[in-house]
Amino acid sequence: MARRPAVTSSKTGTAAKAPKAPKTPKASKAPKIPKGESHLALVRRARRINRELAEVYPYAHPELDFRNPFELLVATVLSAQTTDLRVNQTTPALFAAYPTPEDMAAADPEEMEELIRPTGFFRAKTKSLLGLSAALRDDFGGEVPGRLEDLVKLPGVGRKTANVVLGNAFGVPGITVDTHFGRLVRRWKWTDEEDPVKVEAVIADIFPKSEWTMLSHRVIFHGRRICHARKPACGACPIAPLCPSYGEGETDPEKARKLLKYEMGGYPGQRLSPPPDFPGKPAPALGAV
Repeated sequence: MARRPAVTSSKTGTAAKAPKAPKTPKASKAPKIPKGESHLALVRRARRINRELAEVYPYAHPELDFRNPFELLVATVLSAQTTDLRVNQTTPALFAAYPTPEDMAAADPEEMEELIRPTGFFRAKTKSLLGLSAALRDDFGGEVPGRLEDLVKLPGVGRKTANVVLGNAFGVPGITVDTHFGRLVRRWKWTDEEDPVKVEAVIADIFPKSEWTMLSHRVIFHGRRICHARKPACGACPIAPLCPSYGEGETDPEKARKLLKYEMGGYPGQRLSPPPDFPGKPAPALGAV
């Protein structure tokens, strides 16, 4: 059986600066995960994983480009069944054509379909965007509402999209259960639930509300960069000692490092306009070589 890599966290008491190039933390011993783990032990392990991820990804952020709540809402709707990168490459032209809900509500459907075609399912997404824009115009004075119960009434907007908007545009804590988040919390045995709403409820019970939004970013970052769906890079994973699923992926450190994605592997990220502290390279525009 392959040995687990292990890490410790450096606790300096000062705010950590984003590194120039992300590095896997140094190794040291960590406790094994017992069988029949109690709920208290699970909570402690889950919170430790969150602390470790905070040190690995101090720059974790939403990976959709946006300048206001409306742009984030639209981009999140477009992100269904595609990558954030493809959405970010598509939205500049979309927002140039329709910068406000009023503009988008009055759009010609066929013209909008052509603009968002690269994101896939463009006919259904066009219908949702036209519907939610009209609802914002008619029911909310052209403004994106800051309440979950209002957001989920908009066409094409579910709890996941609503939590993304609330957490990142309004500062209201929320847990974003996308495919990466769901996969990782099950691998870490935080829950065995499959339904996103049930997963959200379980995780909300483990972490304080103040951590929900950043926890979501860190887990999703980790899922995209290291703990992949098909072949997780276990040998390069900084939280391997805390993971009961260690060994499902590549455990050889050298081979695992070759599986790292985005800035962790030295490649561009998903945002064309990343935040200033992002240590990776901006993504290329649509059609760029």
